[in-house]
Amino acid sequence: MTNRAEAVVNLSAIKANVATLKAKAGVDLMAVVKADAYGHGLVPVAKAALDGGATWLGVALLEEAITLRAAGITAPILAWLVPPGSDFQSAVDNNIDIAVASIKALDEVSAVKCSKRPRVHLEVDTGMTRGGFLDEWPKIDALHLHGVEIVGIFSHFARADEPGQPQNLSQLNRFKKMVASLESFGYPHLIRHLSNSAATLVDEASSFDMVRTGIAMYGLSPDVKTLGTSKGLGLIPAMTLRAKLHLVKKVPAGSPVGYGATAVTESATKLGLVAMGYADGIPRVAQSAGVSFLGEKAPIIGRVSMDQFVVDLGADSTAQSGDWVTVFGSGADGEYTSDDWGAASGSINYEIVTRIGPRVPRIYEL
Repeated sequence: MTNRAEAVVNLSAIKANVATLKAKAGVDLMAVVKADAYGHGLVPVAKAALDGGATWLGVALLEEAITLRAAGITAPILAWLVPPGSDFQSAVDNNIDIAVASIKALDEVSAVKCSKRPRVHLEVDTGMTRGGFLDEWPKIDALHLHGVEIVGIFSHFARADEPGQPQNLSQLNRFKKMVASLESFGYPHLIRHLSNSAATLVDEASSFDMVRTGIAMYGLSPDVKTLGTSKGLGLIPAMTLRAKLHLVKKVPAGSPVGYGATAVTESATKLGLVAMGYADGIPRVAQSAGVSFLGEKAPIIGRVSMDQFVVDLGADSTAQSGDWVTVFGSGADGEYTSDDWGAASGSINYEIVTRIGPRVPRIYEL
């Protein structure tokens, strides 16, 4: 069966990016593979990241961690979005570290009955005001910690992709204070982790014992405007998204295109119908992106539909029905990038790669 669209994932790029980031950090590296490895494929990417030198894997959901264990992966795994009421027993049985951000969750984890104590990382809120202990932090005492093995403490930057932003230093200093308060209970050998991709790239002082790299591991810049492009950061984009031209046809000037007739051809041209749509993760709101064919860009014209969108190939295009076009790639050959698609839809590259749906097969290159 021939695919109408496919996401080609270069696992060698993943390994190379991990090696680059680990060398830069100079400490252990947790490869963040949540959300199906940012759309790239959970298990293949996790294995590639470990081959590249990652020492830990990080996921949001417990079920993601269990899937990694079922695939035979034995490396340390941290799951950090495991709320009270979760199946903590399965986490312990599968040797999965759990992030805890409330006394209620800590008490539930402590109550797990098994021959080994549950492994816990305490998440603290240093200023992002999202996850993590904040008002309850002073209430924790040694009794709360008695039934678990405290492995680490961590927090998350809100503005690490804005170097020099005062909030970064504020969070760093608050993290140090919260670490010190936990160490006072008799935990001198905690794994301290604060840095995300952006901080790993630009803030050596925040590396501590381990960094957590997500978007940069996939070869994408955390923020093109403030940190520069993938190429400038020494990263290799791992995903290329391509699709078939379902149909190519000539149309006259003045032809309305798509739902609502929001676009009209200005001159006689060739239009290409791309066999992907918002059901596959193509943003419906995207206005200034498109595809490339033989190095020539063809912009979107009209609205993106559920399963298809139209591009203006130009009157002289040699593209034919059934040809492959590149939706996004590294940009090395002049094609659109996930950064371009993010900008075209008022979003970011993270969302573009992560939202590529399950109808699009992942093809892996070594």
